[in-house]
Amino acid sequence: MKTESLKRSISAGIIVLWLAPAWGAELPDVIERIKPSVVGVGTYQETRQPRANLKGTGFAVGDGRYVVSNEHVLPTELDSENREVLAVFLPGTRPRVRQARAVASDPARDLVLLRIEGEALPALELGDSAEIREGQRVAFTGFPIGAALGLIPATHRGIISAIAPVVLPTRSGRELNPALIRRMRDPYTVFQLDATAYPGNSGSPLFDINSGEVIGILNMVYVKEGRESALDRPSGISYAIPANYVRELLKRHEE
Repeated sequence: MKTESLKRSISAGIIVLWLAPAWGAELPDVIERIKPSVVGVGTYQETRQPRANLKGTGFAVGDGRYVVSNEHVLPTELDSENREVLAVFLPGTRPRVRQARAVASDPARDLVLLRIEGEALPALELGDSAEIREGQRVAFTGFPIGAALGLIPATHRGIISAIAPVVLPTRSGRELNPALIRRMRDPYTVFQLDATAYPGNSGSPLFDINSGEVIGILNMVYVKEGRESALDRPSGISYAIPANYVRELLKRHEE
């Protein structure tokens, strides 16, 4: 009797283990492939301290000399007289600086395309974000707290909790503002994530945990202003712009 009971317990344990949700046995390998393509985005000025001002995250696409990020990450103007330049920062024990310039943008979706100097970076593959389903497991890699602990990319995981419109209906006309009106004229959907992101994650690649294909780009500021003005900006909710808009931006520029 004890032998039969033990067999049943072992069988039950195997079944439970088999049914338990896995975050992908290959996730460490996928992260290893993603990280060399992820960069910090900000400005660099030789005469100031600190010289680097990290504002957000970006990642290499196209031929490896293009970097995509959120447009709100860029400064409104540069101190050209004191040689402040737009730059990307390659992580490592000794971060490297690459000068950059903005070559295209999509203000309606808060996207910007940068062209960087120097050798090409390993470009990430853009997946078809139209095929994404709610409940799909995802991860994103970026710099959630900037360079406070060094320029070390961190990866967070979660799921697509909803595919929702970028603008929520307002309770009254008094809640409307010019930014909301512009978004209502050009509506589109965004990915709502059950994952925690921080301001430094703006521009991080959102990728499928199995294939590593980029399916979105993290956006904390722009989307929250549109979706949560009526919800008092609750924390713990993150958003991403679908990657197909990145593909369209890159295609328009290359043409």
